[in-house]
Amino acid sequence: MNNQSSNESPNGTIQNEENYLASSKFQSRDELLKSVRAFYWSKGYGLFIRNSRKDKFVLLKCDLGDSYRDARDKNIANNRKRSTGTHLIECPFSIKGKNGGDGVWVFEAIDLTHNHEPSTDMSGHSSFRRLPPEKVQSVKDMSLCGIPPRQIISSLRQETLDLPVNSRNIYNLKVKFRKDELGNRSKITALFDELAKGGFMHDVKHDPQGRITHLFIAHPLSIKLAKLFSDIFVMDCTYKTNRFNMPLLDIIGVSCFNTSFYSGFAFLQKEDKDSYAWALTTFKKFLGDENQPSVIMTDRELALMNSIEDVFPSTTSLLCVWHINKNVFANCKTHFVIAKEFDIFMANWNNLVYSTTKDEYVNNLTEFELQYNDKKDAINYIRDTWSQWKEKFVSAWTEKYLHLGNRASSRAEGAHAKLKMYLQASTSGFQELKKKISQVVEHEFNEIKIRLASEKIQVPHSCNTPFFRELLSHVSHFALKEIHKQCEKSKGGTIVPCTGHYMATMGLPCAHKIKDCSQMTLPLELIHPHWRIDTLSLNREDCLQNDGDKKFAKLLEELNSKYQAWPLNKKEHAISLISQLVNESVALFEPVKQRPKGRPPKSKKNKGVTSIRRDPSRFEIVESSRAHTPSSSSRAF
Repeated sequence: MNNQSSNESPNGTIQNEENYLASSKFQSRDELLKSVRAFYWSKGYGLFIRNSRKDKFVLLKCDLGDSYRDARDKNIANNRKRSTGTHLIECPFSIKGKNGGDGVWVFEAIDLTHNHEPSTDMSGHSSFRRLPPEKVQSVKDMSLCGIPPRQIISSLRQETLDLPVNSRNIYNLKVKFRKDELGNRSKITALFDELAKGGFMHDVKHDPQGRITHLFIAHPLSIKLAKLFSDIFVMDCTYKTNRFNMPLLDIIGVSCFNTSFYSGFAFLQKEDKDSYAWALTTFKKFLGDENQPSVIMTDRELALMNSIEDVFPSTTSLLCVWHINKNVFANCKTHFVIAKEFDIFMANWNNLVYSTTKDEYVNNLTEFELQYNDKKDAINYIRDTWSQWKEKFVSAWTEKYLHLGNRASSRAEGAHAKLKMYLQASTSGFQELKKKISQVVEHEFNEIKIRLASEKIQVPHSCNTPFFRELLSHVSHFALKEIHKQCEKSKGGTIVPCTGHYMATMGLPCAHKIKDCSQMTLPLELIHPHWRIDTLSLNREDCLQNDGDKKFAKLLEELNSKYQAWPLNKKEHAISLISQLVNESVALFEPVKQRPKGRPPKSKKNKGVTSIRRDPSRFEIVESSRAHTPSSSSRAF
């Protein structure tokens, strides 16, 4: 070297180094390592453990020592040349720490020379950026909570301002956590181990090669809530949730507080009738025969609609009015030049959708078609696409079913967004997804549990009257406030004639019922059980118990008692059947990566392959173009 550091002697060794190595003694290996690293860090050098033997010795080298070795399989011809560099320059420095036999650890100098200058900033050395055990545990805890690396670093630096750590250190630690968690297991084996340990209800389909094609998972807390509130479910697929590009069918329930909760998650190979039928059948089994839904809300996904009719024949299938309106907007706007005329068209369309009787619908439809007789393409679109499904979205038909005020699948849209907030990227495997699902489900359950306990001891000010006495602490605050609105409506002058729609769809007394009520107190029997809180119990331990496990345990008990009385040949046959079930195993593998539906968006290169943001719908594209195009009525002549 041309220039020697002030800390170095002419032969490349650090001043006072020989004295430190010769005089230092330690009571343990860890004490030696902590001291020697601090000493050399202060001189501008990093160390790493090259070799060691427990309670015998530890060989330390300069962290710029050795040379780069490509650890990848040499037989793979397509290995890309790494674009990164290496810090290894074969520095010869080497010392040994050894147990002197009396339990005291001492140093042995092997080669104290370096072939490079000392660093003026040690943060460039990975050994210097290595976190202490207590910080590593903090990173692990925060990672389990879904906190992203940049926020983890900010949190660590709140405690230690000049902590030498960067994002790469955190990413590397997270990789290590995953490897340690897997051990010798495959990711799929680890997934099913965790599902069983967590009490998850799950089912799986696979192809002849053992690759998973369908996976349904439901947290035990989700199943508990789904059984308690099984009157209505909203179902919708979302995308960009996993690295296999599998569509995810979200099944969303509605609580007595009018809040949403996740009931189940189905990863599908395709959005076809067979896939939907499998997912719905699995969900039906999880619910049990006594908890079948009254209403299922979807958008116009024909395969899903047909599957609902097959799997839940007694359930009413309704369509999302919001999606229908957006489709009508996107497909009919092009037939109107003047924006104001199109706004009137959409208002008349909504008037048709919200027709309260069948006769009113027929009259409104006739007027609608006559008014827009010159817009044949728009009328034909509505007639061919939506008229055949009028029973599933027009008020004259839908307002006799217990949909609890849900005319749109916006709950599912909100649930998609919440789940993706936890996922953060679309590159997760099933094991990582299971962890995120656990987090979001447990958060929702705790919110509902705390709200239940609170509402049992609180009274809304607007309902603190004798008329509500029988309902207080028995009915959710949401239901109480809805009833209060009807009370206020009943106190008005004249009210429109009763259609029975409100009581049928909400399960609550309407203004007419309240006005006709001769009692001083509203009776509790007028409230649908969905809104009751006095009968609910959300003890976490009870929720985690599986009804299927109880049935299986009872069956085993009966089998054991009868087994003693069986003849030998029947016992042998029973043992053979049970052994076959116990020893049966199928090797399962991760799914084949699917190709998403549709053409890749032009903006994909800007968003990146990890994006969880959905692509814009046709309505949003049309709406955007409308916002940037001036209406004909505002153009200058």
